[in-house]
Amino acid sequence: MNKEYSSLKAHPLKPGANFIRPMQALPAKVTLEEPAVNVMTDLKHVSVVTVRAKTPMDKAHAKMVRYGIRTLLVLDEADKVQGLLTASDILGEKPMCFVQNMGGTHADILTRDIMTPQRDLEVLNLADIMSAKVGHILATLKAAGRQHGMVVEDNADGSQAVRGIFSVTQIARQLGVQIQVFEAARSFAEIEAALAASHNRN
Repeated sequence: MNKEYSSLKAHPLKPGANFIRPMQALPAKVTLEEPAVNVMTDLKHVSVVTVRAKTPMDKAHAKMVRYGIRTLLVLDEADKVQGLLTASDILGEKPMCFVQNMGGTHADILTRDIMTPQRDLEVLNLADIMSAKVGHILATLKAAGRQHGMVVEDNADGSQAVRGIFSVTQIARQLGVQIQVFEAARSFAEIEAALAASHNRN
């Protein structure tokens, strides 16, 4: 290295410093005709919140509450996707059914006991999402009876990587519809009723 480089001035870190987190600014308002990517949480821009399969369910729920989210990606020890855990899984009938079938108490339930495992997860391909509209995503989630949808992109070696997540709650918020329930069928009914009412007013 022939060139001389001068050192930069260092400064003390001030107390209470925080740190920059990746952010994705989704549009506050959308319509059914807008591009689907406008309602997709893109993991290239937002850090996904994860949990291990062996994490107690109550701890996973506390993590959701802390981050203000309703979905956790479940990873194995090698950081491969093992499943998806939603607030509906935790707050619905799954925990009660597990205790009735397997014994133990609520506190014994692990994330893996109530998550949707990888083998049961259906995903959407990013290539299809790029040409889809918001209405297509709602129709797809409704047909599957799910409140969340995962989007994958293909790696060069033929494997998949989770690229994005759709949430009915997030889509409803951007459509300007308030939904308060955990059951998918009722959520879609509320969205459709609100959109129909809005269309009639216009």
